[in-house]
Amino acid sequence: MTSKRPFQVVPPTGSAKRKSMRILIADDDRDNVSMLAAVLRDEGHEVVTALRGDEALDICRLFRPDVVIADVNMPGSSGYAIAKELKERHGNLAPLLIAMTGVWTGSADQKLGRVAGFDHYLVKPFEIKEMLRLVETFQRMSSGNGATSA
Repeated sequence: MTSKRPFQVVPPTGSAKRKSMRILIADDDRDNVSMLAAVLRDEGHEVVTALRGDEALDICRLFRPDVVIADVNMPGSSGYAIAKELKERHGNLAPLLIAMTGVWTGSADQKLGRVAGFDHYLVKPFEIKEMLRLVETFQRMSSGNGATSA
């Protein structure tokens, strides 16, 4: 019998200049999740984390993230499966989908990521500034219409 870990929304710690984004980070590497979550909270965003792909999909139904940052290779469901399901479920209103991987780094893998629905594909180790730039650009673009996605 397995018990599911309830997700917890941790409020942002930084002072938000703009409307904060609701961000889900899905990765089976606890250290990576903790570091990314801390950085994004310091930037003023609401962050929820998942250590399994199937858990991430369950959380998306309840948390309705604006941005999903997902490792490509996770237990439960791959990042590709997460992106595909969110794009099928929400179409153009799907959250911004950012893949991250340290294993599936080839151009064919990145093409597969685009086909699955990822908007961006980051190869680990990546510069945190690059991820923040993607989130910030999306935040600026979406603040004009006032809608949240997922």
